[in-house]
Amino acid sequence: MKDKVAVVTGGGRGIGKEISLLLAKEGASVLVNDTGCEIDGTSSSNQPANQVVSEIKSNGGNALANYADVSLMENGEAIIKSAIDNFGHLDILVNSAGILKDRMIYHMSPQEFDLVIRNNVKGMFTTTKFASILFRQQRGGRIVNMTSDAGLGAIGRSNFGASSEAIVGLTRTVARDLGKYGVTCNAISPMVETRLFPGTVDEFRVIEGPKPTPDQRAGIGPSKTLDDWTGAGYHDAPENVAPLAVYLCSDISEDINGNVFGIRGNSIYLYSNPDVEKSIYKWGKFTMDEMDELVPKMFGMGF
Repeated sequence: MKDKVAVVTGGGRGIGKEISLLLAKEGASVLVNDTGCEIDGTSSSNQPANQVVSEIKSNGGNALANYADVSLMENGEAIIKSAIDNFGHLDILVNSAGILKDRMIYHMSPQEFDLVIRNNVKGMFTTTKFASILFRQQRGGRIVNMTSDAGLGAIGRSNFGASSEAIVGLTRTVARDLGKYGVTCNAISPMVETRLFPGTVDEFRVIEGPKPTPDQRAGIGPSKTLDDWTGAGYHDAPENVAPLAVYLCSDISEDINGNVFGIRGNSIYLYSNPDVEKSIYKWGKFTMDEMDELVPKMFGMGF
């Protein structure tokens, strides 16, 4: 990371903080953006971003605090501009800012749905749009987005699940838009203990009947047992996400683009892109009689 410049949104706490610290430790100059809001997006504080910057500087690194709300277009542009004005250029964008506003779908208000979508998805769009203009011009750059497994189905999180899958789609599309210019865009879906992410709660939940676990829905199989952990730290620490994120920010990761990775305890997973499992072909329009006959045979339970 020597001579690299990075912007990390949500960089004052949790995963974003650990990524900021490791980027700086590896030699990057880091603009730490964080509004210091509560988990539901309310209130604000300069303290989280300031604390991370102070820690980086005390260890001999170079960092700058920023407190702008990334969900606003003008702020997305200002954040990128601030990194360039203060550090001379920009090489890396890590989008880690996000909020939660859980509610069962039948209780969720339009305002609660819009709030999470605006902060979590548009907040990535604003910074990515303006960083991509620069990255395209300079023929190089790294973008890493934080998402979650909520899009695979998480009770009471229709807004957060929708934002998580939107981030996956945004990541894959940005990768295609910018790949030919030497720019990569990847996503990480971590399961660690932070204010925003639920840790390994689902690993201990008793599943009644045929309902799959989140890991089974994701197609990654069961997580390793927790007593497999070795070395410093612990299995659900946010710092466990940082090494992969920083690696994806490096020049050596130039051939890794448009992927979604998962992190569970002491394991890193690569998620597969969706594939067509079964098809019914016909040269022409299907009739309802054909639907009655073919669909249960091809797609029904126990066919």
